[in-house]
Amino acid sequence: MKPAAFDYLRPRDLGEALVALRSGGGEAKPIAGGQSLGPMLNLRLARPKLLVDVSRIEELKRIVDESDAWRIGAAVTHAELEDRPLAGCEPLARVARVIAYRAVRNRGTVGGSLAHADPAADWPLVFATLDAQVRVAGPSGMREIKADAFMSAAFTTQLADDEIIESIRVLKLGAGARWGYYKFCRKTGEFPEAAAALLLDPQRRVARLFAGALERAPQPLDTVARALAEQGDASADMIGAALARVTSGFGPAARKLRATAVQRAIAQS
Repeated sequence: MKPAAFDYLRPRDLGEALVALRSGGGEAKPIAGGQSLGPMLNLRLARPKLLVDVSRIEELKRIVDESDAWRIGAAVTHAELEDRPLAGCEPLARVARVIAYRAVRNRGTVGGSLAHADPAADWPLVFATLDAQVRVAGPSGMREIKADAFMSAAFTTQLADDEIIESIRVLKLGAGARWGYYKFCRKTGEFPEAAAALLLDPQRRVARLFAGALERAPQPLDTVARALAEQGDASADMIGAALARVTSGFGPAARKLRATAVQRAIAQS
């Protein structure tokens, strides 16, 4: 299939991009790598009247060391993070390495993945677990949104029609921090059927565990995270009870698969 007709604009900077989006009256869409929006256009699931190409805006492509954190521009590709492990944020390279296929990673962007908000995508789960901050640019300036609140439902975020993700700020891990990430895919490169991520950072007194691929935003499993931080272990019953609270509507097999993902994320940490 071919997409419906649309206008195309490649702005020179972020300000010009925001003006273009605002002029679209809710019928303009930013595009960078196009790995999600492109197929939706071809299937006519999305029919914007204007595409605003932000892939070459320099300020969206920067990776900046802010001493205690890394600020990652929204147009940074998965492959760039795969090829450039960031000191103190090594989990990002490990996650990027297992996203889809290299051809997709060469084009797909971090901000695009967050804005698309597929419940099975890697970055919404990972950034929620790492307690990242999403910086959003709009007509009124910049605002920051916690990554674990950015996605409100499947394919739905807090972004307004005239806003763009500018960057994601990820705090560096403390000495002795432990990280685990596991996703179950039927075939390499596919979206997962179950996923989980764990961060235990005793230096910063952080214990975060999230389940992903839930057909909605990633969900925290706080009781399990606290048990892991305080006791070093969590029982299968505790994991099952925590998952039961966030997987209503899932059958026994689906819950068991998600429990396995959590247990393997813990084992990897």
